[in-house]
Amino acid sequence: MRWTRMLQTVDVHCAGEIGRVVTGGVLDLPGATMADKLAHINEVDDSLRRLLCSEPRSGPAGSFVLLTPATTPEADTGFIVLQPDQAHAMSGSNAMCAVTALLETGMKQMIEPETVVVLDTAAGLVRAVAQCEDAKVLRVTLDMPPSFVAQKAARIDTDLWGSVAYDLCFGGVFYALVDVDQLGLTIAPENARALATSGVALRDRIAATTAILHPTTPALNGLAYVMFRSDEPDGAIRTCTTLRPGRVDRSPCGTGSNANVAVRYAEGRMKPGDVVVSRSIIGGEFITEFIGEARVGPYAATRNRVSGQCWIYTMSQIGLDPSDPFQTGFMLSDTWGGTA
Repeated sequence: MRWTRMLQTVDVHCAGEIGRVVTGGVLDLPGATMADKLAHINEVDDSLRRLLCSEPRSGPAGSFVLLTPATTPEADTGFIVLQPDQAHAMSGSNAMCAVTALLETGMKQMIEPETVVVLDTAAGLVRAVAQCEDAKVLRVTLDMPPSFVAQKAARIDTDLWGSVAYDLCFGGVFYALVDVDQLGLTIAPENARALATSGVALRDRIAATTAILHPTTPALNGLAYVMFRSDEPDGAIRTCTTLRPGRVDRSPCGTGSNANVAVRYAEGRMKPGDVVVSRSIIGGEFITEFIGEARVGPYAATRNRVSGQCWIYTMSQIGLDPSDPFQTGFMLSDTWGGTA
């Protein structure tokens, strides 16, 4: 065996969504801030992302979580999410996976009943409180980046569904939040393929016709995902975030849950102190608490806490042989779907 590169991961799932936390093999990335590091991956050198996120070393489900030295003394670690389309600033489920991996493997000392972990992200500092018992992380609660509505009830014309309304929101990354009944679908496991392909198609169409700019941080510009939503009889929100090139989030989606509160606040449906449950396509749940008002540039914003639970299921080493013909991997549409 002759590997020119070796990386270690702690593989975690959050309500079914995989987050493989890279715990060894990457020292740091160029950049003075996490926004700089994110931009370096997306604009200068994305070879590590392609190596990890595509076949034969990975598959369509899940993400990799890259931990780097923090760029601010208040934080424990830097945090970037690597996915098949690009690197992203923030993800609630992946942040919960990172905190669980850090504490349950002893990279940061676990203190019962609660341990605080601060993540340095391109979207700002994320304070996580882990509820711990008997060396297990029972729940992770994240103080999310402020969320805001950039466009309310915007519309996009489509050939398949006519005019589709959406709310353009920021919850750590930018979302187009779409009521799923406009497409004649429901958020159910048997519709996963139709939801995935429809969401990616909508995302690409909106991104091609709409300037999506963050008011303070250019590295956060651009539409990341379409999230489908519907109201449940018990007051919960059924969610389905769709990810390029063509799959659905297994978790209720933390950044999307964060964005949903901003919409409900703008509609007068939530006030500080209110709590809402987000429920995924496979029934997992996150709890989101609206804790206060804020501003981001010209936008009224909400400050929210999102909580859920994760489970470590394996630890792995990933190596790269210099003679491997797939140095940066590949994707095929038979398993990846969408436009792979």
